[in-house]
Amino acid sequence: MSSSDGALVAGIDSSTQSATVVIRDAATGALRRFGSAPHPPGTEVDPEAWWQALQQAITIAGGLDDVAAVSVGGQQHGMVALDENGEVVRPALLWNDTRSAGAAGDLIVELGDGDPDAGRRVWAQRVGLVPVASFTITKLRWLAEHEPENAARVAAVALPHDWLTWRLAGDGPGTDGLARLTTDASDASGTGYFDAVSGSYQPDLLERGFGRTVAVPTVVAPGGVARTVNRPDGGTLVLGAGAGDNAAAAFGLGMGVGDVAISIGTSGVVSAVSDTPTADASGTVASFADASGHFLPLLATLNGSQVFDAVGALLGVDHKAFAELALSAPSGSDGLTVVPYFEGERTPNLPDATGAIHGVRRANLTPAHLARAAVEGVISGLADALAALREQGVRARRLLLIGGAARSSAVQQIAPDVLGSEVLVPAPGEYVADGAGRQAAWALSGEDEPPQWQLAGEKTFAPTSPSADLAERYASARTMTMSRR
Repeated sequence: MSSSDGALVAGIDSSTQSATVVIRDAATGALRRFGSAPHPPGTEVDPEAWWQALQQAITIAGGLDDVAAVSVGGQQHGMVALDENGEVVRPALLWNDTRSAGAAGDLIVELGDGDPDAGRRVWAQRVGLVPVASFTITKLRWLAEHEPENAARVAAVALPHDWLTWRLAGDGPGTDGLARLTTDASDASGTGYFDAVSGSYQPDLLERGFGRTVAVPTVVAPGGVARTVNRPDGGTLVLGAGAGDNAAAAFGLGMGVGDVAISIGTSGVVSAVSDTPTADASGTVASFADASGHFLPLLATLNGSQVFDAVGALLGVDHKAFAELALSAPSGSDGLTVVPYFEGERTPNLPDATGAIHGVRRANLTPAHLARAAVEGVISGLADALAALREQGVRARRLLLIGGAARSSAVQQIAPDVLGSEVLVPAPGEYVADGAGRQAAWALSGEDEPPQWQLAGEKTFAPTSPSADLAERYASARTMTMSRR
């Protein structure tokens, strides 16, 4: 009998928007309780706001007194800078803060001795990615250059899930606990100074980024125990390694090698579980680790469901009416093309880009056409991301459509046409929190393999009426957008 039989575990998702807690049966994954609380908006946030939201979510979920293990999944790349006393030096710069775009370009040129192409190759070979504004190392360079007084105070740098695990273990300001910071390979591999292939930090790259080395969290194995916390009643609470949000979601979905997740939330993400790493010198594909010991090559866009929100607000309709409008227009939107770079873009790397509408005619300038073109525009960017994964040798056995926007009937029906393939839509769920919970159960069990949870089923959607010229139109529109830089 496993030590986790009959036990409860908690999985936490500390996302851009909220803190979510799911409490499940460790052996079966059956949901017992749930709680959620919002995070403040913005691209920089005081980590204390995450901690307060987490406490609210835990309370709503009925507390952790009867929970045996906890693990945290968190938004990737966010820079949590700590001083020698464990105080947060400044609000964390989040993944979607693009102010460090210039720093990213500088780092590329520097590592290539003045040649950006050579620099991209070296970065890809060293850490599996090429710096863009999202990655932690660029935010550290920005901090060193723009806030030198704050930079001088930094003694350690952590990611959101690292910091929350640390706080759950009882550490924080004044505890002298910087040496007890922990992380996992999936989140560390998105910093720009960790090599997922060797499983090791690259101190010289960290020094190049920040100007000096600082403390970084210890990397815990996927099913390992990060910390064990003594309870007042004499019991213990096991803290799992935690994971970056994309890796946690893949783990929660039970994805295996060859499975591809296409996620449409605030951002758009295409990621695949792979048994081999990638080293894309173009910087299009970032090679992260996953939460199970494999690799998770990934591409992310900055523009996901917020594009639908913006167009829906312009049209004065809610999500349901927006979907109905989109589905009432023909495939291809009669030539209307929306380039959805409303917040700049990360893939392709165009942080200063703006959105555009092409192919406007009197006949297609209708709410329905605009709604459909917005959906096709977002998914077309993800179709390009999927193609880029395949070009890196990543095999796509199954396509899973996830994220908040995957619940939209328009996204479900339009995605197969744009992607040119059948898609599976899992039942709505808290995939990141579920993945963290499954990881907590794995740490609690002490087994070599994670528990096999049977979660909710999925629906299949097949292509019905793909537009023959859609990919060509969007490629042309994106080229025009890039030429305006």
